[in-house]
Amino acid sequence: MRKHVNILFILLVLATLSSCGAYNFTGGDPGLAKTFRVDYFQNYATQSPGSTFEPGMDRDFTQALQNRIQDQSNLTLVNQGGDLVYEGEIVEYRISPMSATAQQTAAQNRLSIAVKVRFFNNTIDDGSKDFDQRFSFFMTILRLRNCLR
Repeated sequence: MRKHVNILFILLVLATLSSCGAYNFTGGDPGLAKTFRVDYFQNYATQSPGSTFEPGMDRDFTQALQNRIQDQSNLTLVNQGGDLVYEGEIVEYRISPMSATAQQTAAQNRLSIAVKVRFFNNTIDDGSKDFDQRFSFFMTILRLRNCLR
């Protein structure tokens, strides 16, 4: 299950960065930006009805986002300040059964995650590139032990 959560984080980070216009770091131009900061994404998933709490997910998501930006750009990670700043929180984390087996157990589960991201480009004074947006992603997980029976 932990492997699936890590894959989901990577896919969510990919979706988040590819939605940032010129700041997608896969050939985009970061403009005048030289540094970036990713503030700790708190896990507020339990405030959403039906969501569950996954310990360590806040740390894993924050680190995955930092690593993704570092790996795909020439920007330098900083702890304070920063030309580009990402902050936000995990607002939903849910595992829902999709289909059942004859033994009344889930054969497939749907893992859903949503994060609220606030992005600030401190190299532009007018805030035209800033955004406050919710991103969500889901993945279907098969239960392999049910397939092997």
